[in-house]
Amino acid sequence: MIVDERITAYINTLEKELPSYLYELEKAALTEGVPIIRKETQTFLRFLLTVKKPRQILEIGTAVGFSALFMSEYMPEDCNITTIEKVEMRLVKARKNIGSAPRKDKITLIEGDALILLKELAANKKAEYDFIFLDAAKAQYMNFLPEIMKLLSKGGLLVTDNVLQDGTVAESRYGITRRDRTIHTRMREYLYTITHMEELETAVIPVGDGVTVSTKL
Repeated sequence: MIVDERITAYINTLEKELPSYLYELEKAALTEGVPIIRKETQTFLRFLLTVKKPRQILEIGTAVGFSALFMSEYMPEDCNITTIEKVEMRLVKARKNIGSAPRKDKITLIEGDALILLKELAANKKAEYDFIFLDAAKAQYMNFLPEIMKLLSKGGLLVTDNVLQDGTVAESRYGITRRDRTIHTRMREYLYTITHMEELETAVIPVGDGVTVSTKL
C-alpha cells in the first residue's frame, strides 16, 4: 500500500457506485483473486476519460475485461476500444463478460501475444490511438514501449498501471527478494525512460499501485 490505508479507505467511500453488472464483475474478480484496477485507480481513470474524451482507446492487458468495460461506461459515445489479452484462462471470462456488456459493439477483443499484435497494429499506418492503457505483464513494459510510441497519437495519453509495485520499486535492488529483482530492474528502467523521453511529458502518480500519465508531444 503506497498511501495510508485509512486515507485510501476514506477516499474510496466517496467513489460513485458502479453499474450493477460492473459491481458484480468486480466482486467476483476480487473473490477469485483476479487482479483488476483498484477503486482509486478507477476514479483517476474515469477523470482522465472525461477530460480527454478519446476517440480510440487501446488497452494492453484485458484480464477478465473489467477495465475495458469500465472505460466503455465513461468514454464518449463515438469512442471505440481495442483490448489485447493472451492468457486463455482469462480470455474465457473476458469473452463472456464483454459479450454480454451494454456497449459490447464498441469493444474489440484481440487474442494473442501483445508484442506481436502491437507490431502488427503499428505496421498498419492507419492504426492510431489517443488513449492507451497499459496494464499487462510488468516485465514487458519496456518491450512494448517502442510500438506504443508508434501507435500513440500526438497529444494522446499513455496511462500505465502498477508502476510502483506496492512501493518496492523505490527500494534498493538488494532489498528486493531475488525472484523479484528482474521485474524491479525493468520497472525502474521503464519509469526512468518515460520520464526522460523528449517525446513524452510524464507524471508519476501515487494512486492505487502507482500510475503514470504520459502525453505525446
